[in-house]
Amino acid sequence: MESVELLDRLSRLRRAQVGAVRVPHKPLLLLWLFGRVASTGSSVASYADAEEPVSGLINQFGPPVRRATARQRAAMPFVHLERELWDLRDATGGRLGPDVPERRRLLLDLGATGRLHEPVERLLADPATLAAATRLLLDRHFTSALAPVICDAVGLDVASLVDSSGLAVVSRRRRSAAFTERVLRVYAYSCAACGFDGRVGAVPVAVEAAHVRWHSQHGPDEVANGLALCSLHHTLLDLGVLGLTPDRRLKVSELYIAQAPAGRAVYDLSGRPLASPRPGEPLVDVEHITWHDRQVFRRTAA
Repeated sequence: MESVELLDRLSRLRRAQVGAVRVPHKPLLLLWLFGRVASTGSSVASYADAEEPVSGLINQFGPPVRRATARQRAAMPFVHLERELWDLRDATGGRLGPDVPERRRLLLDLGATGRLHEPVERLLADPATLAAATRLLLDRHFTSALAPVICDAVGLDVASLVDSSGLAVVSRRRRSAAFTERVLRVYAYSCAACGFDGRVGAVPVAVEAAHVRWHSQHGPDEVANGLALCSLHHTLLDLGVLGLTPDRRLKVSELYIAQAPAGRAVYDLSGRPLASPRPGEPLVDVEHITWHDRQVFRRTAA
């Protein structure tokens, strides 16, 4: 296997869907395994070792679920990750196929242990290939604002993701520079949540064009799917700390906690109306607000 073939296989991960809900379980398991390779040189992991950290990643960066199932969300990707990448065996060394029930108790009783195939591990030992593979998964399944947060959570160095490898990452939807410029312009280069409009000379700083429905999840590059947000509030929107109501007001997740005055200032955003775009430009479409509310906004598990 060559690096380009590995990237191609990662780009063709089957995207699980539960109804219309995104299911980023496999990419998060892979990123966690990449972190193990980077730190130990091996991806070997028993289900007992993987359940808590991988379920935690899925709970943090995936759509919310009932509390009763939150602790075992790692079972699905642990069983169903493509076998061209992943070897899964029981405690006796017997192979476990993708038809094994994704039940935590069964996986624990079997002593289920997985490992990326040796050629995959060997390729990931190369920092350039590891960086390219990580970038591909982040670009296809998450947002640019979440990249450093996810990398930190799995133990990967986000600085290594700078594209200096020369590897051809498999084609993906390109983000539109025109989208960024138009969104910033219609919101007067200021944060629609807090009004921040800092500049260095004539150049705006730390104000970004955010997709409400993520670009990686087929969100269109249109003003009706965009907001100008400062770096902080962009990240909080992508993490689901901030959400939007159908009448385009901000809401703050009940799971958000802060003690310091700067952190507690986020609470004050609850109920605040978004700044309006310039006259004649569309407001954020309710369809995209609904998507974000169902798939990103953090709420207490039922």
